Amino acid sequence: MRMRNKCRKPTSVAFPCNAGGSRCSLSVLVWSLVGLLLFLHLYSSLMARNNGGGKVAHVQFRAIHHQLFRELEEVEEENIQIPPPRGKRSPRATKRRPNKKTTTLIDEFLDENSQLRHVFFPGMKTAVDPMKDNGNASSSYYYPGRIWLDTEGNPIQAHGGGILYDERSNTYYWYGEYKEGPTYHAHKKGAARVDIIGVGCYSSKDLWTWKNEGIVLQGEETDETHDLFKANVLERPKVIYNGRTGKYVMWMHVDDANYTKASVGIAVSDYPTGPFDYLGSKRPHGYDSRDMTLFKDDDSVAYLVYSSEDNSELHIGPLAADYLDVTPVVRRILIGQHREAPALFKHEGTYYMITSGCTGWAPNEALAHAAESMMGPWETMGNPCVGGNKLFRLATFFSQSTFVIPIRGLPGSFIFMADRWNPADLRDSRYVWLPLIVGGPADQPLDYNFGFPLWSRVSIYWHRKWRLPTGLSELK
Repeated sequence: MRMRNKCRKPTSVAFPCNAGGSRCSLSVLVWSLVGLLLFLHLYSSLMARNNGGGKVAHVQFRAIHHQLFRELEEVEEENIQIPPPRGKRSPRATKRRPNKKTTTLIDEFLDENSQLRHVFFPGMKTAVDPMKDNGNASSSYYYPGRIWLDTEGNPIQAHGGGILYDERSNTYYWYGEYKEGPTYHAHKKGAARVDIIGVGCYSSKDLWTWKNEGIVLQGEETDETHDLFKANVLERPKVIYNGRTGKYVMWMHVDDANYTKASVGIAVSDYPTGPFDYLGSKRPHGYDSRDMTLFKDDDSVAYLVYSSEDNSELHIGPLAADYLDVTPVVRRILIGQHREAPALFKHEGTYYMITSGCTGWAPNEALAHAAESMMGPWETMGNPCVGGNKLFRLATFFSQSTFVIPIRGLPGSFIFMADRWNPADLRDSRYVWLPLIVGGPADQPLDYNFGFPLWSRVSIYWHRKWRLPTGLSELK
């Protein structure tokens, strides 16, 4: 028995690699991976052939998408020198900073007698005229801060506005404050204002050429008890479509000349071009409401977002199914942060919001916020502005947020809509439209949790001149 056992060959002879320790297991692993890769390559080739080159099309889409993003992300820098004093400062500038010996760029921006006035508010010679420029080298370019003309050759009057994309007609509608009137002060300490004329509406197929559809909600000339009496305030109108009722619903900030009414007004229409019937006003959830906006989610639930408690915080609450009232549900957010001018959008399941500080007509720093749910919690992500120079970024390119438009066919890219207010002549306030991209890691830690958020950074890129990418049609 011993002899047989001695002569029996050990089982390790059948697997000589065991003598080398782990070399066998490593060799087996390597060859297994090679086999797996060969199998995956063969499978992918068969699938591509069966799908008629679907994989190639996907790769081409990603390449085009990346190229279009690069076009939008190419920013411009600004180097504006403040000129030496020349003559007297304007009464408005003197009143704002009576003892100030040196001026800043924001002081120059607010001074209607500034030598830099043409930088912030270029004249009619440089106006963007789609009817004249259509088809030539300057076609479809946005020029932030320039006068923007409609198809009739008149400056667009849609301030503090928002965009509705009407899927039934494949048309964009731009609603905003129609400020075609003289600027004045209701009393000595009152803010600059114009009388209520109404809500203007413009239509477009391409977001660049806009046709004037007229005033779709008229102000009131004679009835002093009416919310829309000309001496009152109508700001930031927004319109959404209710698929259940077939109605176009408008919400807006309505106030008296002293900004003590602090309410929302509601109007409805059967058509996007109006006329809208005014239904009345209220304080949502029993709170004061000033700067506001609407957001309609993918499930057709709509939300009202408004500045409250003397602009010290924001409130969010869903609307009723017919969009004509709020529900009792409300969430207070950004408490004590004094933010206004909310503009919301959604990307890959995350909700984003741009807000401004509360400095009247003077520009200030924008902040981006994000949340996994509309009802929060909302986290602040920091200043989204890129390019220009430091002061441009701290002043949101001398503008204030009003709306964010998704660019159809280019996921992750949007148009940031803002107003460059001209308190000396509010009807000459300008529009600042810039590319907004969601992508890349956030650069500021969370306010209420440790670490950085998982969602992407929001970036608004400064351009003196830009347009939607020429290859965009390939993605539609």
